[in-house]
Amino acid sequence: MIKNVDDIQKMGNANLDAMMSSFGAITKGTQAIATEIADYSRRAFENGTKTMENLFSAKSLDQAVEVQSQYAKSAYEGYVILANKLGQIYADLTKETFKPYESFSRK
Repeated sequence: MIKNVDDIQKMGNANLDAMMSSFGAITKGTQAIATEIADYSRRAFENGTKTMENLFSAKSLDQAVEVQSQYAKSAYEGYVILANKLGQIYADLTKETFKPYESFSRK
């Protein structure tokens, strides 16, 4: 009987350790996601502001179209880069979150 209680305590401790490791990975991943989004938002705002200044100082319609085209291209490229980074962060987050539980599936 004592051996079963010890086994239950060990299993409970292992579950608690895995859960705490998992929560640590979730916290770290969430912070990385928030940081990337905040940096992207800051850069997007700065680029938008700079583009508006360039549009207001454009001397011709052709120059304004060129400024807008460059902005659209850089905004799209920036978004694609962000999406790729976030995809990688989410994939890593998933792996790290479930890594502590891999040992349970082997038992």
